[in-house]
Amino acid sequence: MAPLGKVLVIAGILLVLIGLAFMFGDKIPYLGKLPGDISIKRERFSFYFPLTTSIIISIILTILFSIFRK
Repeated sequence: MAPLGKVLVIAGILLVLIGLAFMFGDKIPYLGKLPGDISIKRERFSFYFPLTTSIIISIILTILFSIFRK
């Protein structure tokens, strides 16, 4: 039962962090407006894919997870 408790605590912390990111994400400067983010706007269509932002977030999370794994 102990591993289940760890999983639930980690899941709870992740949910809180995701919630905070949604609440304060628009206040982080340049997030989602970096060079390399794909944005296409037409008359009745808009498409946005934050490619560079996704890569940077992935690198940061990889570094954090490797630090906390040890």
